[in-house]
Amino acid sequence: MKAGFKTSASTLNSLIAELDVQLVSFSECLVSPGCRLNVREYETPCIYYVMEGAGLMHFRGDPPIAVAPHTLIIVPPNYSFSLETCEQNASRECVAVDRFEPIERANSVGTFSAGTRNPKTIVFCVFFRTLYCKSMGLFETLAEPVIEEFKADDRLDMKLKSVMAELMSHEVAAGAMTAALLKEIIVTLVRRSFSPLTSWAGRVSVLSDPQVALAFANMVVQPGKAHSIHTLATGACMGRSTFIARFNRAVGQSPMTLLRELRMRQAALQLQMSNLPVEQILRNAGYSSRSSFVKAFRTCYGVDPSTYRDLRPDESSI
Repeated sequence: MKAGFKTSASTLNSLIAELDVQLVSFSECLVSPGCRLNVREYETPCIYYVMEGAGLMHFRGDPPIAVAPHTLIIVPPNYSFSLETCEQNASRECVAVDRFEPIERANSVGTFSAGTRNPKTIVFCVFFRTLYCKSMGLFETLAEPVIEEFKADDRLDMKLKSVMAELMSHEVAAGAMTAALLKEIIVTLVRRSFSPLTSWAGRVSVLSDPQVALAFANMVVQPGKAHSIHTLATGACMGRSTFIARFNRAVGQSPMTLLRELRMRQAALQLQMSNLPVEQILRNAGYSSRSSFVKAFRTCYGVDPSTYRDLRPDESSI
């Protein structure tokens, strides 16, 4: 991110409001003194929050990072690391546990352990997705871990305990409640990234260029609007070629390719969540031709819109 420039509050509000937060899995990790828990690479980002105890986290070849209660780490996708809790003045090396070994599974919460001795360092591990469409997310392109130190007054530990309680309750709409609670945590993180004392928002690709973020937000909020390279570049106060180059660099794909995905996601949601006719849905998505819309939808989701509407929500992968 260029010095002196930040994504505006209005742009950030738009991006957060439209963000789809999905909980992938929730686990409690217990690490005994003198032990190490090695965590393999996963395809989604993960939040690690230290509930009790302390230790050292190792990320690839980087120097170890000391963690304590209320330390929060966002680990990027496909990024392995380890957590060790060496005893003071220990005369032996830490015992390495090469992978998660499940010792208990209570409803939708997993528990993993390295060692059996007390007191244990307890870490909540939350794998999640933050998506705008199938190929574009907020933390999915994070290049390196983000470490934040919170306090008890921030109550993130209580929010995470609420997520765990919802997962174990099997109450009606528990999935919606856990997603809402997790989004609260994501919002807290993003707010922290824009404070004067810490600024890691530039590591999130779509936020790394404020002018691109503005154009992206306009696409996310109104995907069915008559956007073009010209209107998007003009709104971002850039020339056409400069806009395309900077958008590709920040987002990883062309503006029109991403816009098509955003439109298809909106159409998919309307097909599943409303009784609107297909003709209205395609117009809402910015299409005037049914054949063009059907072709684009089939390319994105593998089936025609009418077939997609008949699928159960868990089969459609919106």
